Amino acid sequence: MVQKRPDRTLGGPHDVFWDYCAKGQLHIQQCQSCAGFSYPPMKSCEHCGGANMTWQPMSGYGHVVSHCRFEHDYYRGIFAIPHDTIMVELAEGPIMMSNPSGFCNDDLTPNMPVKVAFTACEDSAGVFQLPVFERV
Repeated sequence: MVQKRPDRTLGGPHDVFWDYCAKGQLHIQQCQSCAGFSYPPMKSCEHCGGANMTWQPMSGYGHVVSHCRFEHDYYRGIFAIPHDTIMVELAEGPIMMSNPSGFCNDDLTPNMPVKVAFTACEDSAGVFQLPVFERV
């Protein structure tokens, strides 16, 4: 079943990120000048301002470093309330905000290991694959 979601950011490097997700692959930008990772996608490095960004495949494994539960309906009925969000530090170092899949924030343990999965979602631009994280 396709989940309804708020509109994604599209255009430029965001389109490349979503193209990889459509293939079931998690890729994050890495600066060739300073080796820093940048997420969400951007045109230049968030660390040094360099413009030589490449896409690196991620293992998809990581651990939960933080979490949040939204109890206010910010998206006017798109999400069921409460709505859980997690921060995941990938094994390679970048940190992503995402959603738990198959568990909720009440099930979290400190540094809980997780792995990426992709779930079919839809926004006003159409159907897309959203990276979410499930327990290892």
